Amino acid sequence: MKRTLQLSLGLLVSGLFLYRIVPGLHLSQVWASLQEAEYVWLIPGIAVYFAGLWARTWRWHYLLRPVKPIRLTRLFPLMCIGYFGNNVYPFRAGEVLRSYVLRRREEVPMSSSLATVVVERVFDGLVMLLFVFLALPFAPLPPVYRNAVVGLTVALVAATGLFVWMAMQAHRVAGVYGWLAGHLLPEALRRRTDPLYARFMEGLSSLRSGSDVLMIFVTSVVIWLAETVKYWFVMFAFPFQVSFLVLMLMNGLVNLATTLPSAPGYVGTFDTPGIEVLAAFGVSRELAAGYTFTLHAALWLPVTLVGAYYLWREQLRWDAVRQAQEGSEGRTSGEMRNPSIVC
Repeated sequence: MKRTLQLSLGLLVSGLFLYRIVPGLHLSQVWASLQEAEYVWLIPGIAVYFAGLWARTWRWHYLLRPVKPIRLTRLFPLMCIGYFGNNVYPFRAGEVLRSYVLRRREEVPMSSSLATVVVERVFDGLVMLLFVFLALPFAPLPPVYRNAVVGLTVALVAATGLFVWMAMQAHRVAGVYGWLAGHLLPEALRRRTDPLYARFMEGLSSLRSGSDVLMIFVTSVVIWLAETVKYWFVMFAFPFQVSFLVLMLMNGLVNLATTLPSAPGYVGTFDTPGIEVLAAFGVSRELAAGYTFTLHAALWLPVTLVGAYYLWREQLRWDAVRQAQEGSEGRTSGEMRNPSIVC
């Protein structure tokens, strides 16, 4: 029932986004733009994207160091598995899935690795907002997105401040948690929540140093600049030109929109903002739609196939994948070391 409600909500949000843009498109012209595109430009775009994925893997490695140092070559397949989960399942289930596989392979507690994933998402959001604000003087934001950007800015800055404070004031946070848990939670429940709290705080350890915070932020900028370069390469497959700053604005908005619940693969939440940004800068909606649909496919398909391959190599049962999607930690260490073969 829970999964059905989640999927229904995602489909509703995607449907609303598509309803905003699709009825005004001349689909025959969109199809013509897709037929005339020079798809050879996708090759360097995909190559740059995977370079950015290695940078993302390095950032995760950096965040996990206080918990357990793990080689990049061990983490890269897990990062691809996470993308597979995000692209195939609703509600970014891939974040839980890669933490689940990390626990099986490296015995890193899921609560610790999920804490690093939360930090990743917060810094990604901050960089997306940075891209939007850097582009605003040269590429004004479409009015429909202004209030949403202001709200997200407040939320992400607050979240960043909270996590950094929690990491740097761990003793005070422990006191607050101890008081709240002691007054509100029964003893039987505390035996479960206390270890989860300790492991989550362990996952925030990388935020205790100002230099580490700066390194994580700079790496996040590199990651998203690499993705914007992919947008730039794919643009050359179509007969229009906009500035790199416009593509930064587009990248920021579409990725902020994909934080909303949506159908698997971010259908609608990716496409509608992308088309509207390009249309605001003089690109015909049909041409913008052809470009955005192609870009979406080029972002979705390659890493999903690679992630599916790595997931197949893990030999997970599909019920284990579903369990990871629900965030379950109900696996024994024996099951972690002896995974079942996928059907």
